[in-house]
Amino acid sequence: MKNKNHQSPKRTVRPELTDGFHLPLPMEVEGKDAFGQNFKEKTSLIYISHYGSSFFLKTPVTLGEILRLSIDLPPKLSDNQPLKLILKGEVIFIENSRSQDGGRRVSTKFRSKYIIAPEKD
Repeated sequence: MKNKNHQSPKRTVRPELTDGFHLPLPMEVEGKDAFGQNFKEKTSLIYISHYGSSFFLKTPVTLGEILRLSIDLPPKLSDNQPLKLILKGEVIFIENSRSQDGGRRVSTKFRSKYIIAPEKD
C-alpha cells in the first residue's frame, strides 16, 4: 500500500522552456568581439523572453559584453510595415554547441527597455 502523504519530487524545468518563445526571427547583433573590435553580424533569434534571448554567433564574444540586438518583427504584427525590436543584452552564457555554420550559441540578459522602431533605409 502506498503512503498517501508521499509526494513525488518536483522536476526542475529550465526557464527557457516555460517563460518565453522559440522564434526563428532574423536579427542583427552589434558590439565588441573578444578582441575588442566592433562587429555587426546577421543571425537568427532562437529564443526570447522578457529576461533575455539566445542566438548563434560566428563572431567570438566574451561574457559580460553588452550587445545591441535588432530583431525583425513579423509583418503581421505591424500592418506589413518593416519594424524592428531594439534591445541591449549582456552576454551571460556561451555554449560550446555550434550551429551548422560554425556559430556558438550565445545567451543574453536584457539590460534595457525595448524599443520598437520602423526600419530605416
